[in-house]
Amino acid sequence: MPVGTLYVVATPIGHLGDITQRAVEVLRAADRILAEDTRRARALLSHLGIGGKPVDRLDEHASDADLARAAAHLAAGEQLAFMTDAGTPVVSDPGNALVRAAAAAGAPVVPIPGASAVMAALSVSGLVTGGFRFVGFLPRGGRERREALALVASTPEAVVLFESPHRTTDTLRDLAERIPRRQVLIARELTKVHEELLRGSLADLAARAQEREWRGEVTLVVGPAEPGEAGEAEGLSDAEIDARIDRDLALGRRPRDIADELSVELGVPRRTIYARVTARKG
Repeated sequence: MPVGTLYVVATPIGHLGDITQRAVEVLRAADRILAEDTRRARALLSHLGIGGKPVDRLDEHASDADLARAAAHLAAGEQLAFMTDAGTPVVSDPGNALVRAAAAAGAPVVPIPGASAVMAALSVSGLVTGGFRFVGFLPRGGRERREALALVASTPEAVVLFESPHRTTDTLRDLAERIPRRQVLIARELTKVHEELLRGSLADLAARAQEREWRGEVTLVVGPAEPGEAGEAEGLSDAEIDARIDRDLALGRRPRDIADELSVELGVPRRTIYARVTARKG
C-alpha cells in the first residue's frame, strides 16, 4: 500500500473569505484532519460544508505516542491535513514535530499556502527595503527577553514579531528604550472587523500605548535601522564604547540591558560588557 501524504494547510487569520480554493479541496479530500484546536477546526469545516471526517487534536503538547499514531495513519495510506487555529502552521504554531515525523516515515509533506499574519503585516508596512527577520513571540521575561530585545535592536533589517495584547505596551516601551527613533507598524486584528494599523516611531507609539488597552492579535513590524544606526557599535574605540555606556546610564537604562545589547552588537561575551558597565556606573 502506498504511503499517505501530509498536507500542511494554511487557514484564515480572521476573514473566512481568505481560505483558498485549494485548501478547501484538500480538506474535503483528506481522510483525517489533525488540528491544534479541534473545536475551531470543526467550526471552520462546518462553515465550508465539510463533515463526517475524524478530527484529531495535535497541538504543541503532542506526545511521542500522538506523533507515532499520525505516522501510522500515513503508513496505512491515509491522506492527512494539518491545520492550526489560524494562519500558516509551524509559523509560531505547533507542527514541526509532526512534519519531522512524517518526513522520517517517508511520507510526502505538501504545503498548502495561504493567509499569514507575517506577510499581511509586511505588505502594508511600507518598511521593508530588502530582507527581514521574523522572531515570533518574544520571551516573557528574564535574560532571554533582554537578549531577544537586544537582537531586535541590533538587526539592521526590518523585524516582524508577534505579541500578546497584555504585553504589547511593555514591548513597545522596552524597544523604545533601545531604538526610540525606529519606525514601527502595529497591526492589530488583521483581516477582522476591528482591524487597526498604527504607524509612527517607537518612542511615539510607546507613549500613546500607555493610554489604551490592547485587544486581539497584535503583529509588530519594526522598520530597518536608520543610516548611522546599524552597526553603530562595530569598530568603536574603547573611549567611544565607554561614552555610549555613560550615555545609556545617564538615560536611566539598566546595566544588564546595556550589557545585553552591546554584547550582541560587539560580539563580546556579556559578562565582559556587564563588568565594564558596572565599573562605569561605579
